[in-house]
Formats: sequence, C-alpha cells, structure tokens
Amino acid sequence: MPHDHRPDHDRSDQGRPDQDRLDHDHGGQSRSHHGHHHPQIKEGDRRMQAAVAVNLLLTAVQIIAGVISGSLALVADAIHNLSDALSLIIAFFARKIGRRPADAKMTFGYGRAEVVAALINYTTLIIVALYLAAQGVERLFNPAQVEGWIVVVVAGVALIIDTITALLVMRMARDSVNIRAAFLHNVADALGSVAVIIGGTLILLYDWRLVDPLITLLIAGYILWHAGREVGPVVRILMLGAPEDTALDEVITALRATEGVSDLHHLHLWRMQEHETALEAHVVITEGTDPQEIKDRIKAQLFERFAILHSTLEVERDGAGCKEAPLIGH
Repeated sequence: MPHDHRPDHDRSDQGRPDQDRLDHDHGGQSRSHHGHHHPQIKEGDRRMQAAVAVNLLLTAVQIIAGVISGSLALVADAIHNLSDALSLIIAFFARKIGRRPADAKMTFGYGRAEVVAALINYTTLIIVALYLAAQGVERLFNPAQVEGWIVVVVAGVALIIDTITALLVMRMARDSVNIRAAFLHNVADALGSVAVIIGGTLILLYDWRLVDPLITLLIAGYILWHAGREVGPVVRILMLGAPEDTALDEVITALRATEGVSDLHHLHLWRMQEHETALEAHVVITEGTDPQEIKDRIKAQLFERFAILHSTLEVERDGAGCKEAPLIGH
C-alpha cells in the first residue's frame, strides 16, 4: 500500500494544496501521474532500445573502418561510441529497476538505481578518456599513415547516427540524471565526429598526420571535462548531500521564523532519490503551543516554499529537549 507524503494539514478542506500533487507512491511519482504517463514510459523504453541498437551497429562499423584506415581518432570515436551504447544499456535497466515500488528491503524505493547507473557510466567514461589520451600522446611521437577518405566518410555516418541517438533520448534527458548522461554523451560523440571529419580533411589536403592524435587528445579532453562536471551532482545525491537547488539557509530561516518555534537542531536535508527531497529535524516549541499545529504549519511551508514533500519532525518542549545539540547533523 503506498505511503503518503502529504503534510498533515492536507487532510482537511480549507487552504490545502492539490491532493494530486501530494499523493505520491513509493517511487516518488503521483499515482495519477504514473498512470497517465504509462504509455510515455513504454515509448521511452522503445526509444532507448532503438538508440542502443544504432550505437552498437555504428561502433562495429567505426572499429572496422578505423583498423583499415589506420585512424586512431576513428577508433577513439568508436570506443567512445561503444561506451555510450553500454551506458544506454545500463541506463535502460536502471530505469526499469527505478520504477519498482518500495518494499521491505528497499523502504525508500529503488529510485537511486538510476543515480548509481549514472555514477558507473561517468566513471567508465573517465577511464576511457584517460586511455585515449595516453594513446594519443604515444601516436604523437610515432605518427602513422591514415587513409583520410575512409575517416571522413565513416565519421560523417557517425555524425548522423549520433544525432539520431541524441534526438531519441533528448526528451527523457530533461528529468533524469541517468538519461541526461547518455544524451550528453551522444552530443559529445557528435562533436567528436565533427572533429574527426575536420582532421581527415586536413590529412587529405595537406598530409598532416599529427592532426589525428591531436584530435584524439581533444576528444579525450572534452570527455574528461564533461564527465568531471556531471559526476559531482551524482556523487552529491549518493552522499546524501543537501540539494543544490534548495537553499539550506533559507529553509532554516523559514522554520525558525515559524510562530511557536523557539529553536531548531539535528536538521538533515537530502534527496531520497533524484526528484524527491526529504527533511528531518528536531523542533523546539514555546510553552502553550500545540505540537500538531506546529507540524501542520511547518509541513505546509516546506511544501509551498521549497517543494519538500517528505518531512519528519520531532517536537520538543522548550527546556526539555536535546542539550547542546548542533543545528545540522548529530
């Protein structure tokens, strides 16, 4: 039976937030929302399967062409493309696991499966980029002959496939760190293909063989920059860090300013999963204040101002609670 994140004040009729916005299931999605978007979920799964298929086909073509032409940049782009295909596979299964409801083993649900998948994908991407960088440096000192036409043609095909793949997952990328990672990888692949096309053209026109390893290093550098920028928020969620889009100081100020609240301590703010923020705190109330009324008031404020739906509040009487407790943490 689904748990209810609704603030206690939501249970009567006056001045209450829309129940559909608050009545959530174990996965952090509203029951009406989940049911309404069931066809979209299936469509999203089909799009990801198609993206995986075209990426695996492209990877095979690029590797064969890279070996025949002697282009390290083309092989580098193929390896990157393979990592994208694998990341899409991981993202696909993590997406399915993340839709499972909470149970006795995972009382918060399985939503973090997508965050874990994103961390795996970014870590793998960093390793691949470091390997490509090492290969590029080695080829700088030992440049090899590259067949420019093969490089240009195959990279052109890759650019088309990468663009198609990005379009397949672009819509889903807006709401999922997992799918967004796969989408941005394909954008990076498309840019890499553009770089390879430019390099192949320069080899054809001027026989600049060093341009191949130089472009390989540029692709590796871009991958490292991209993965390094995106992995931080993923680690933040897994480390139970406070959400970047919620100002903790503002939350504390708002709670302390609530009528009847004299103090606040043992506060924690974190994401249970990517789109569900949670808060717990000890709230010290003044003498003569109704504890339930304070809870209702605080939960309403947390929802209306900060979109925090899941809150756990322990109410203490002034002078009878925790002694010398820190404001944040234990």
